[in-house]
Amino acid sequence: MTLTGKVAIVTGSGRGLGLAYAQELARQGASVVVNDVDEATAVAAVDSITQAGGTATAVVAPVGPTQTATQLVDAAFDTYGRLDIVVTNAGVLRDTVLWKMSDEDFDTVIGVHLRGTFTVVREAAIRLREQGQGGRIITIGSPTGQRGNFGQTNYAAAKAGIVGMVRTWALELKKAGITVNTVIPVAATAMTATVPYFAAAVEAEEKGEPMPAFFRHDLGFGTASDVAGLVAYLASDSAAGVTGQAIGVGGDRLQLWSHPEPVSTAYREGGWTYDALVESFEAEAGDLQSVGETFPPLPEDLKRG
Repeated sequence: MTLTGKVAIVTGSGRGLGLAYAQELARQGASVVVNDVDEATAVAAVDSITQAGGTATAVVAPVGPTQTATQLVDAAFDTYGRLDIVVTNAGVLRDTVLWKMSDEDFDTVIGVHLRGTFTVVREAAIRLREQGQGGRIITIGSPTGQRGNFGQTNYAAAKAGIVGMVRTWALELKKAGITVNTVIPVAATAMTATVPYFAAAVEAEEKGEPMPAFFRHDLGFGTASDVAGLVAYLASDSAAGVTGQAIGVGGDRLQLWSHPEPVSTAYREGGWTYDALVESFEAEAGDLQSVGETFPPLPEDLKRG
């Protein structure tokens, strides 16, 4: 087991992707601090790990407040005597279009995803630096944070912000031997279960059958367990040289996302006045960048309804 003797915190790990991460880290030998807002869910997650021969304890608290971050890190040290790995997975959705999104919709999602990632990583970084043995911080992003998605202003902002923080933290924590990366999962979740396009994939998973190759290969869409291996890898000593990266995984596909880079550059003596831009922006800028994700048409045999 590659993580024997390591201690991990996984926020939002009572079910879904977070539970898969916690279970895989435990399977690789780590002791895990599980987190959920619902006590019964957290206890069930711990039971699933211990019954499989792993070691876990639970912290029942909402992610976002500094108090919860402190509680999580204290639980790792008080229960297991150390901390090595942090996975910030906790999240919520409040989807609606911009003109209907309330302050509460926006603040709730930003508070859990973005502030929650910040507060937990800040507390962990303080303690990991004091411990002086390096560490692994793995945040969870989304294709929405990379490309945008209709109806997800709050979620897109949070996930894009997480990647921005990761690039900064990778620089700040390098000297302490702490790596910081973002995993961008593409997997069947409660959200995708309601999308007709993914119905055949979700149906296969519910039946315990393999997902059709169209989803796994062409779309890079799979199960939670397909993502968990990357999380465990980034938590291991094998990934000591990987930091500041955004890495996508799903189904049979692994992707390294680029950092934003200029795709065209033009110069004009005297600068770019309004008139100059009207005259030549389209020619100088080249092809504009696309927004949002696009999916190929479903094969006829995978259509439902």
